[in-house]
Amino acid sequence: MFTIDFYYKGLSLSSRFPWKMGIVSFMAFPSMMRGEGDIPGFFKKLGSDPFFELLELCTLTEAQWSQAKPFLARKILARGLQPELLTRKLDLNAKDSEERAKAIDYVKGEIDTAVGRGISTIALCSGPDPGEGFREEAKEILVKSLKEICGYAAPKGVTILLENFDREYDKRLLIGPTKEALDIIKRVRIDYDNISLMWDLSHAPMLSEDPKVLKDAGSLLGHIHIGCTKEDHGKLLDTHPVFHTPGAINTEVELSSLLLTLWEMGYKGMISFEVRPEEHQTSDGIIAQAKAVLMDAYRLMLLEILKG
Repeated sequence: MFTIDFYYKGLSLSSRFPWKMGIVSFMAFPSMMRGEGDIPGFFKKLGSDPFFELLELCTLTEAQWSQAKPFLARKILARGLQPELLTRKLDLNAKDSEERAKAIDYVKGEIDTAVGRGISTIALCSGPDPGEGFREEAKEILVKSLKEICGYAAPKGVTILLENFDREYDKRLLIGPTKEALDIIKRVRIDYDNISLMWDLSHAPMLSEDPKVLKDAGSLLGHIHIGCTKEDHGKLLDTHPVFHTPGAINTEVELSSLLLTLWEMGYKGMISFEVRPEEHQTSDGIIAQAKAVLMDAYRLMLLEILKG
């Protein structure tokens, strides 16, 4: 957490940021997803940064985990399966039963690995959008898959986070608009309560959504990512540039609106940066930039509250 000192109508005020902060480690250091680079060094850097209480991890071999583990002892850890589900084309809403089983088995295996490493939160995503005529059937299949996964995860003390992505620009996944994501989670929660929504500010422009859409989420909201959509020659891309990178759409204004919405909701969960360096940027630089923007956005939020 951090504290903001600011002036309002001649008063010197101070406010502590009310949420725990995290970072998607494999976006900040993207070579990590390829199993390359100084992975222990990356985690030493993040593990020693008091700004972050949560680190979100990608797949790590046993050797990599053994090297990184000493730097992670004081951090809350979560496992993000989205990159592997996407790149390996593992589809939890596949119509083909063998393809669906392959995706479910992969998630179950990663749950077991995570539990063995003391990780109790797993994030995942739906499969591709099959098109308007087949969406309802795909949603039924997804609910069935998530129930099987949640049933497997529950006795192990693992919480599942379903992240919603864009449907028409870049990733083109079934889930999808926040309203539909919440409906899926409600249907799974009829049988299992260990599933919540992960909402990403960087996906909002691609979904034509405003942070206020989260007011319908209530207790179904489990985690927040903050980053930016990128616009490149008229195309919207899910590449997570840091704020103020050329083409990055989101600004302090949208982030402030998100923070205000979370405060009004009484949200008690965590927030993570999901930002990725471009060719002309460094990991250290984008992390510092993200921190500065968050502080500015929090200041804007506080002023909005004080103005009433």
